[in-house]
Amino acid sequence: MQHAITIVETGQDLGLSRQAFVVAIATAMQESQLEVLANVHVPHSFDYEPRDGYGRDHDSVGIFQQRVRYYCVNDLQYCMDPRYSAMKFYNDLERVGGWEDLPVTVAAQRVQGSAFPDHYAKHQGAAELIVDSILDWQDA
Repeated sequence: MQHAITIVETGQDLGLSRQAFVVAIATAMQESQLEVLANVHVPHSFDYEPRDGYGRDHDSVGIFQQRVRYYCVNDLQYCMDPRYSAMKFYNDLERVGGWEDLPVTVAAQRVQGSAFPDHYAKHQGAAELIVDSILDWQDA
């Protein structure tokens, strides 16, 4: 849950809406189950903490499984950092025209370019519950 809180708080710091938080959490749930993942194909990714586990998909690292080749060329350390990778995700989301009105899975896909674009949809309900729980906890 700490990573989910970090994702929401990062979005709040950027002045984004609940919808952005839901898209980000649903994406992170699909990509990494909300875990910071190193990658066996990127040996230096094991040098950074926090690290919750590892994956082996291409050169994808971190919570959002951002590709080192495209997103983290000189920023591997930051792509392994939940706050920084959330900022990168949100910045890319804001570049998607009309993202606020798109279904969660479409908005997520436009940022991620996944081989499995419909898989984000299955996490929408849980992402909404997580976001609302965090927002309620903050208000308490």
